Amino acid sequence: MFTISFADPQDAARLADVQKRTFDADARLYQNKEEDGPPGYGSTDWQAEQMGKAHYYKLIAGNSIIGGMIVFPFPEAGECHLARIFIDPLYQNHGYGQESFRFLFETYPAARKWTLDTPSWAIRNHYFYEKLGFVRTGAVTALGNCEAIIGYERVK
Repeated sequence: MFTISFADPQDAARLADVQKRTFDADARLYQNKEEDGPPGYGSTDWQAEQMGKAHYYKLIAGNSIIGGMIVFPFPEAGECHLARIFIDPLYQNHGYGQESFRFLFETYPAARKWTLDTPSWAIRNHYFYEKLGFVRTGAVTALGNCEAIIGYERVK
């Protein structure tokens, strides 16, 4: 059984562990690096801090946390920004990503626009987001490492 609910501070260590495994697996697959991820991706403190700033959801299959999503809603603008979504590599390609987006679109029906971004090298993410109706809005080069970040949006 797959469920989605708000994360609690006691989930922070497990979410950090899953997030680190997820992003490090992508780094090995696409960048030939042992580890690499966005700021705070392996930090328990960072996870707990985000729970106070955004809507942080945990993805649960059976009794295990298998991933998470961090959403910044802007209801006055009719928009939501998906700051992060991650699913443990052992649970990818089982439909949990599509279920997660279905949950988001149903939970925030007033959001006329969704935005997110992903690294240019994360080809699988690009395909997945475009399959869900997101379109590329441009690229920004991250300071320090010259990595291009691709922006996406989905408008109702």
